[in-house]
Amino acid sequence: MTELDVLRVFCGPDGTGGNVLGVVRDGAAVPHAAERAALAAELGYSETVFLDDADRGTVDIRTPSTRLPFAGHPLVGLAWLLRSLGRPPRTLRPAAGEVAVRFEGDLVWVRGRPEWVTARTTRRYASAAEVDALPAPPPGEGWLYAWAWRDEAAGVVRARAFPRRGDGVVEDEATGAAALLLTHELGRPLDIRQGAGSRILTRPYPDGTVAVGGRVCPAGP
Repeated sequence: MTELDVLRVFCGPDGTGGNVLGVVRDGAAVPHAAERAALAAELGYSETVFLDDADRGTVDIRTPSTRLPFAGHPLVGLAWLLRSLGRPPRTLRPAAGEVAVRFEGDLVWVRGRPEWVTARTTRRYASAAEVDALPAPPPGEGWLYAWAWRDEAAGVVRARAFPRRGDGVVEDEATGAAALLLTHELGRPLDIRQGAGSRILTRPYPDGTVAVGGRVCPAGP
C-alpha cells in the first residue's frame, strides 16, 4: 500500500482547524495519472500531493476530481513535512511554476502568483455573521470564496470556501490559493480566519507575487 502522511494545514495558534492534506512522499509509487486520480478520489481530502522529485521539489497536486497547477495548503504542508524530515526546501515546483518557500518560526510561507489560481470567485458579504450563516454550499455554481471584514483596519477577514465541484468536498476548511487571490484583489496583507478554526496569513509583494503562510499540525488518528 502507498505510504501516506496526513497533515492539517493552516491550523489556528491553538492547534485547532487546519485543512486535511494527504502527502505521498514517494510519487514514483503511484506513477500513472489515472492511479493518482483514483487515490485522491478514494481519500476524499480537499487535496492530495505527490512528491515526484525530492531534490528538485517537483510535485503533483490533486483534488478528488481534478489536477491543480497550484494550491497553497498542499505546498505549505509538504514544505513543513520535508523540514520535519531534515530536508527543508527552498523551492517547490508544482505544474504552475517555481514556488519560493520560507520558514519563519512555526510558520511556513509559500509565494505564488494570482494568475496561477484556477477560476474562483471572491464575494464580499456585509458582515462576518452573514458569512457564518451561509449554507454549505450556498446556491449557485462554481468555486466561491465568501468573505467579510472582521476588523478592516487590522486586515482581519472572516472567510469560508465552497468548491461546488460535485466531488464530495462541500466546504474547504482552509484554502491558500483563494487567500492569495483575495490578497491580490485587496492589495494588502491579510489575517484570514477561515472555516471552523483555521488561520491563513498573507503578504503581497511589489512584483505581483503573494506569500501565503500558516501553521501545520500532524493529523490525529
